[in-house]
Amino acid sequence: MRIATRVQSAGYSKNIRRSPAPWTAGLLLILLAAAGCGTNASSREGASVGNASGSPQKESPKTMAGKTDWKLATFGNGCFWCTEAIFTRLRGVETVMPGYSGGHVDNPTYEQVCTGTTGHAEAIQITYDPAEITYDELLEVFWKTHDPTTKNRQGNDIGPQYRSVIFYHDAGQKKLAEVYKARLDAEKIWDRAIVTEIAAFSKFWPAEDYHRNYYENNPSKGYCALVITPKIEKFKKIFKDRLKPR
Repeated sequence: MRIATRVQSAGYSKNIRRSPAPWTAGLLLILLAAAGCGTNASSREGASVGNASGSPQKESPKTMAGKTDWKLATFGNGCFWCTEAIFTRLRGVETVMPGYSGGHVDNPTYEQVCTGTTGHAEAIQITYDPAEITYDELLEVFWKTHDPTTKNRQGNDIGPQYRSVIFYHDAGQKKLAEVYKARLDAEKIWDRAIVTEIAAFSKFWPAEDYHRNYYENNPSKGYCALVITPKIEKFKKIFKDRLKPR
């Protein structure tokens, strides 16, 4: 597969302040992702074709240092290079795995998903400590770091694989997501209606190894430097009190 190195310029549709509560009157949301991470497999620099891990991840929060109450959250909100880099920086988040969810093909490759025919969304699966960060707080970051009003699109990324979607793991997550979405719609934060899907989690296929920690491993590459870095800097200003010490 021919690899193009064209880099899309970054752009931001809104610049709004963080609110102390998700649905406070006059809530202002920051949209950090008006520009996407390239439109398909061949437009992302460094992309290559390969299989994902070969086995899906299901309900298996990890046990670490004797701790057994880690929780999972799974979101699709655009390019997983970008979303992984953002959520990894939150205090209470242990791991962020980029991958594919919501589709009908087992063990999909990145190239297959980028055709838009497998039904998968580019997604991240977050393992987090609910004693340090709540699911509601993760939802706040989810809503504030992408545009939930564009169907099958995030900026320059176009296709169902870039749809806005929350894959809930239990009834509690479903209710929180539905209430949050309804409140945001009622407050008319955006000019258009929210199109974010709220769907039951089924399977998550980890992405190929080269996608993992992509930004951390390639910060000087054109797209990372010109698009992801500015997004992260804005994110850090908005959520400065929730970041891990670095």
